[in-house]
Amino acid sequence: MPNAQNLSSEALATDAVSGAAALSICESLLLALNDHDVLPEREIIGILHDAATAHANHPVNGPGAAFHVKVAALINSIIDGGNSVRRSGT
Repeated sequence: MPNAQNLSSEALATDAVSGAAALSICESLLLALNDHDVLPEREIIGILHDAATAHANHPVNGPGAAFHVKVAALINSIIDGGNSVRRSGT
């Protein structure tokens, strides 16, 4: 993970746009996989849990530690809030 202090605001904005686009694409793919009965909701939640765990297990003192904590928190908020994955019966 590059040091954010060394990146220009334009580069950070580009990274933010890229990250938002990637998140939107992945969310749409997960929804489509569920809608077309390719993956059940429990599998999609499992994928999200695995992704969150991968970031949560990043070394606390390693480079980019705060970034990984925030990524794990975002993924967990998606799981908890149902932000992306439609829940059965809702």
